[in-house]
Amino acid sequence: MEICSKNFLLIFLTRSFNYFNFVSLFFNMTKTKAWLNAARLRTLPLSFSGIIVGSAMALRENAFETSIFILALFTTLGFQVLSNFANDYGDGIKGTDNDERVGPKRALQGGLLTEAELKKGMSITIVLTLFMATVLIYVSFGFENLKYFLLFMLLGVAAIIAAIKYTVGVNAYGYRAMGDVFVFAFFGLLSVLGSYFLYVQQLSFMVLLPAIAIGLLSTAVLNLNNMRDRVSDAKVNKITIPVLLGEKGAKKYHAFLLLGAYAAAFFYFYFFGFKWWQFLPLLAFLPLLKHYSVVMINRNPAALDPELKKVSLSTFFFAVLFFVVCIF
Repeated sequence: MEICSKNFLLIFLTRSFNYFNFVSLFFNMTKTKAWLNAARLRTLPLSFSGIIVGSAMALRENAFETSIFILALFTTLGFQVLSNFANDYGDGIKGTDNDERVGPKRALQGGLLTEAELKKGMSITIVLTLFMATVLIYVSFGFENLKYFLLFMLLGVAAIIAAIKYTVGVNAYGYRAMGDVFVFAFFGLLSVLGSYFLYVQQLSFMVLLPAIAIGLLSTAVLNLNNMRDRVSDAKVNKITIPVLLGEKGAKKYHAFLLLGAYAAAFFYFYFFGFKWWQFLPLLAFLPLLKHYSVVMINRNPAALDPELKKVSLSTFFFAVLFFVVCIF
């Protein structure tokens, strides 16, 4: 009996080691840089912005809960990392990421990670993200609000599918000029409205304007990325808005996104009668004035890459200031 128990334990440990062996790659120093490169951590401030704004409006209504806030951030982290892994994988296997690409070299493109490793990374990220989403939804609604529980579980699954289908598969919507629509919907509307609903379990018209602002700014980041890659994308038949509109049209579209975001934010504060100091989040748009002029006179796509960080951090700065003014 003792021998059988030892054999069973040995088999169990061996299989467990094999199963989790891939996870250890995340902590293997030789792979850490590759995974961080694929995760693209610089995109995280932008993805957190919608959660921060939605939570800030819940705070204004005295409905804020720290546990929901932290869980929402971790869940969003999972969705964003999954999206970045899938983007790296999808563009890599399609040949979109090649030597003519202007932006930073991707993990698969540079040989830092293999297709199999990225697929396993995506699988693990999906499992972890679904777990975090389930805990978040349970903490927010419990099982007594079953319809809300199921609705948000479906939204979570939809977000995972959207993250993967952006570049992966024959019908990847990122190759059909639909990426902007999904970014606006998931990074703006769903992020802000969804996080707000997790706290108060109802929606208000006042939440819509900040959601539109975050959505348009997030779309502006994607548009910048696509403007930078417009020429190389067109060569591999990746149809994006800049490919459709051309250089001048893409710049006009970018102006619309920035001005629309500012207008939505301004009218939110104006219509709901806040005091003058509560307009302070609009200061986050000041760096975008310089950014706008840089984009309008740009003739070198590679020079647009630093502008991605400016819009992303300005959006995050807006969200943080938004949260601060809601405290008082």
